[in-house]
Amino acid sequence: MTAQPNSVEARDISYHMHSYTNARRHEEIGPLVIEKGDGIYVEDASGKRYIEAMAGLWSVAVGFSEQRLVDAATRQMKQLPFYHNFTHKSHAPVIDLAEKLVSIAPVPMSKVFFTNSGSEANDTAMKMIWYRSNALGQPQKKKIISRKRGYHGVTIASASLTGLPNNHISFDLPIANVIHTGTPHHYRDAQPGESEEAFATRLADELEQLILAEGPDTIAAFIGEPVMGAGGVVVPPATYWEKIQAVLAKYDILLVADEVICGFGRTGSMFGCETFGIRPDILVMSKQLSSSYLPISALLINDRVYQPLADESNRIGTFGHGYTAGGHPVPAAVALENLRIIEENDLVGNAKRVGAHMQKRLRELADHELVGEVRGVGLIAGVELVADKATRAPWKNAGALGLLVNGHLQENGVISRNMGDTLGFCPPLIITESQVDDMVAAVKKALDASLPEVKG
Repeated sequence: MTAQPNSVEARDISYHMHSYTNARRHEEIGPLVIEKGDGIYVEDASGKRYIEAMAGLWSVAVGFSEQRLVDAATRQMKQLPFYHNFTHKSHAPVIDLAEKLVSIAPVPMSKVFFTNSGSEANDTAMKMIWYRSNALGQPQKKKIISRKRGYHGVTIASASLTGLPNNHISFDLPIANVIHTGTPHHYRDAQPGESEEAFATRLADELEQLILAEGPDTIAAFIGEPVMGAGGVVVPPATYWEKIQAVLAKYDILLVADEVICGFGRTGSMFGCETFGIRPDILVMSKQLSSSYLPISALLINDRVYQPLADESNRIGTFGHGYTAGGHPVPAAVALENLRIIEENDLVGNAKRVGAHMQKRLRELADHELVGEVRGVGLIAGVELVADKATRAPWKNAGALGLLVNGHLQENGVISRNMGDTLGFCPPLIITESQVDDMVAAVKKALDASLPEVKG
């Protein structure tokens, strides 16, 4: 598109640098400006309506027009528009939310620490882990194992945990004490004829060998998403988490579950940890916690983590970490109301029921010439695109086919996101079966529209 002078698109090009965007390409094509949201739909500046199949950024659980969240924010703004939790201060919304989160945690947890984004939460997790090791008199126990293609944020620390090349290249990352192990993606990384369980066994063995090579007394923690999101919606193979956790327990290594995408119903359970039998020491959450109406994130920590932190803060005189807006009363009030809506409207159950329908309908695309694999659980799925089904080879270069099909999909009124050659689907938890059918019909049209260019 060519932006008209003084249009909103032209002003965006002039003044706004975008996240996860090719800045030079943006100067040429400009933005899609979204002006309204209603349920699972958003509307652009020209009045065109789209199914928001990514719930914004994996995050708008209750849809784009939930008046109860607007009212909760308004009430809290009138009563107490801001306060903090430094130096023994607190307020009712953050206390209520902390209590609620501990009560619904998938495993026993001790305390909640509030931050503003998933990136900040994972950055904080790393600092807590290091602080704890020092408290325990284990200054050498600082390394954290993450996974290739894992996504944990974009601060210097959390981007180091992230296992995606574009989050490292030219940023001089990762930093020291972060190491990466294999991706649990059976379709791409299994050996010929290797079953899911055998693949999981091999990944657990590789993790153990990495721990032994680095020195078990130097490894503090392992971090992972129950289902990998930005790495391409990678669902772990059968028995993977069971075997990984056995290795971690053997060497007394903490487990951090990054539930930023999976938490609050996305996988058909309240937490992805419940779906996959994960028992974390630290659980990180954001996104659907407030349906992203306002920024908020949190870490749940168990007593194994909390007690050494408390002891060390007593020795030093303070736990010298926190954010001005961490536990802000307005996002906390919105998060509480958001959780009420999720529970009252059984959106976790809806994710399970309608998610089964979405998985079935998307898998009907598996025979298409451009589809290599369809994977997912609940209301999160990935459709991996290939130019050659037999060799699983990309078209032109990696990511080109994903960009092509995603462009056609947007033209057909569905906003997705291509992560390389995988199209992601993560609609609001309120989506219905008929709306899923509309979404899948648009995906089929986009695939068909792309086929002549790919095969021609």
